[in-house]
Amino acid sequence: MTRRLFGTLCGLVFCANFGRVAFAPLLETFRVTFEVGTAGLGLVTTLVWVGTAVPRIPVGYLVTRVRRGRIVLGAGALLTAAAALTAVATSIPLLQVGAFALGVASGAYYAAAVPLIGDLYPDAVGRAVGVHGVAAQTAAVVAPTLTVALVAAVSWRAVFWLLAALGATLTLGLVAVARRREGGVPQGADRDFRAALSHWRIILAAVVMIGGAGFVWQGVFNFYVTYLVASKGLTAGRAGTLLTVAFAAGLPAFWLGGRLADRLPHVPYILTLGAGVALGVAALTVADTLLAIAAVSVALGLAAHSLFPALDAYVLEAIPDNRGSAYAVYGGLALLVQATGSGVVGVLGERFAFDTVFLAFAAALLGLVGLLAALYLAGGFPATDGSE
Repeated sequence: MTRRLFGTLCGLVFCANFGRVAFAPLLETFRVTFEVGTAGLGLVTTLVWVGTAVPRIPVGYLVTRVRRGRIVLGAGALLTAAAALTAVATSIPLLQVGAFALGVASGAYYAAAVPLIGDLYPDAVGRAVGVHGVAAQTAAVVAPTLTVALVAAVSWRAVFWLLAALGATLTLGLVAVARRREGGVPQGADRDFRAALSHWRIILAAVVMIGGAGFVWQGVFNFYVTYLVASKGLTAGRAGTLLTVAFAAGLPAFWLGGRLADRLPHVPYILTLGAGVALGVAALTVADTLLAIAAVSVALGLAAHSLFPALDAYVLEAIPDNRGSAYAVYGGLALLVQATGSGVVGVLGERFAFDTVFLAFAAALLGLVGLLAALYLAGGFPATDGSE
């Protein structure tokens, strides 16, 4: 039953991530439908990710009082309701409310489910988180093509009605699996939220390492199609395909990245990936052929998506006794930083060329990685295993 429980969680994370990434390929449709500019569109995507961040820390406290399985079920129910609300949105404000609610549902899910996976597979945290990440990334790969197909065949609203149906089905499925599994859903050892906060050095290190790269990645991928159309002269269809390519690179990235996170020293590995994101964004601005843009899309997708299982493993392995609360605090703080990326790009994109904005992002990220590398070499990072 452990495998069935894990499989159901993989299905739910597919829905949770689909709800977050479905907005990016629909931005152009929303622009035409609601007659809104890039700043307004950037706010929609920003609200999804701010919503993802908002429940993380409260859920970190909640897991010390409520069984994780119940929190995951609640997240599934909220996901279903939020998807239905988004499907009936008739204005930008209502669409923004739906986007925020979908973000809250996904944030609550991740805060409870990822530590739960660590409890299910304590001897292979990186591998299990990586497989779970592959399921999430599959949604990101499917989203651009599926949304475009549904918009052409039905309407953009069909995207969110489909999500609502899948969310309801999998939430009910989780109830059935949990009842059949001996011992139910693992509760974990989290009983003291303050004890998790005592690991603030590890949490802060993780937030800083993912914050810069995540901020840049959020800004780039949410405007990937818009950027390729406006700056590279590609058609919307071809630009959407390249976004799919970048997301598809995340499938091997999560699978392999999780395994490498179990084997390599965490901090050097994470910083190398952060540098890879910066170089990938810089390379995107100078790529001038379809083949070059496709190659950069693959490289950027690999580097960006490998970061997530690496950071998850860093936090979960470092704090095994309070991993639920600590992971929630880390996730909440990190996402608050990352979530603003698309909003900042949306605002700057109305004042400067996208190439200028992206090059500035890449330079700032490289500077941050260099500073963190110097700090690590000086012994300023908390070690999580004997290899560091």
